[in-house]
Amino acid sequence: MPHHFAEIAFTPTVKTLQEKLGSRSAYARKEGVPEAVNHRLTEAESEFIAARNSFYMATVSETGWPYIQHRGGPTGFVRVLDGNTIGFADFRGNRQYVSVGNLTTDDRVSLFFMDYPNKTRLKLFGRARIIALDDQEVLSRLEMPDYRARVERGFVIAVEGFDWNCPQHITPRYTLEEIAPTIAGLKAHIAELEGALTQPASHQ
Repeated sequence: MPHHFAEIAFTPTVKTLQEKLGSRSAYARKEGVPEAVNHRLTEAESEFIAARNSFYMATVSETGWPYIQHRGGPTGFVRVLDGNTIGFADFRGNRQYVSVGNLTTDDRVSLFFMDYPNKTRLKLFGRARIIALDDQEVLSRLEMPDYRARVERGFVIAVEGFDWNCPQHITPRYTLEEIAPTIAGLKAHIAELEGALTQPASHQ
């Protein structure tokens, strides 16, 4: 099966359910392409990841429980190191270390990168490696010098497969930075109207 994301996600049980619910034939056509696909990041995926300021990462504990964590930072804090590898600095948070602990026994991760304004999401499977602070050669490629947060470690993820999702049921959300130009325009228009109201009426 050359579609690398489907190869991981579509287990025999999932395929059986797809068959039962009528979607199996559509996904089977996707899987039947002659060349391997969705295993190496292209320019589209690289640019999309570089434009994000947060993502969600799932890991699995040694007891089998999944855990999802939000990761955030400045835009571009997730670095595409090459077509098969991404990485990011791990900034200090609440110090529970659930994801870090899970990765010491199972290196598999699942990532969701969301673009809420454009209702777009990129799903990615990978294997994560923890980068210690003394590995400056790698860590230097992940650090954000202008971001005032303590870096505790780095993560480097080998991409196993990825897929783009449809926009259905994604509610658009906007950051303050994204709506700032619109708000600035509205404020300027309001100021113009208020200025016009305060001008003395001219008498013909």
